[in-house]
Amino acid sequence: MDIMNRKSDLSSVSEDLSYLLQSIGTPRAVKKGSFLFQEGEKADELFLIRSGIFQISKLSLEGKELNMRICKKDDYIGELTLFSDDATYMLSAIAIQDGEVLAIQRDNLEKALINDAPLTFEFMKWISTHLRKNQSKIRDLVMHGKKGALYSTLIRISNSYGVKVENGILLDIHLTNQELAKFCAATRESINRMLSDLKKKKVIEYSSDGGKIIILDLEYLREEIGCENCSIEICNID
Repeated sequence: MDIMNRKSDLSSVSEDLSYLLQSIGTPRAVKKGSFLFQEGEKADELFLIRSGIFQISKLSLEGKELNMRICKKDDYIGELTLFSDDATYMLSAIAIQDGEVLAIQRDNLEKALINDAPLTFEFMKWISTHLRKNQSKIRDLVMHGKKGALYSTLIRISNSYGVKVENGILLDIHLTNQELAKFCAATRESINRMLSDLKKKKVIEYSSDGGKIIILDLEYLREEIGCENCSIEICNID
């Protein structure tokens, strides 16, 4: 089987930046169900995930939880803004497994980068990519509604956890329909209906072992939302 997922954040930055970030980080254990940071809190730390899985989410204006990312080992989370004392986190991160992170203090990172223009530029470019990812997910929801958000989410999951199988792309991650709904600002019942409709149209089916989704017709999903064929670094669920 051919795994289609993207590179981790750790492997997508230069060795110099990776070494710098890890050298100034402090290990911190995080228990399942606890917040690493919450929307609105002062953004003074960046985190490298060493183990565990973290869910990144945002509250909508109506108070509904909108899932933005699922992050795992070697991903950075925190959307840190440099050289801004009043910046706050735009998203929240909660551990859905016990895990460990490296906590990188903003002040220490600024001191390390201040005299290294190339690494500062690389870090800012990397943060900009993450912001574009979040903006594209919100754009899909606003422009295409809940159905478009579901189709976009399935495409993104295929880029992060997709495995090529004989009849399509297996989404090799277990997400309940309720969890999928949180990626689309929708109800579980509406996700049930939309998935049932996709199954009738033979766009998806379910695996025999555990009921994971298999995408049979990825092009159908792309055409329905006018997919712009963004790079895998932008179009993913991580």
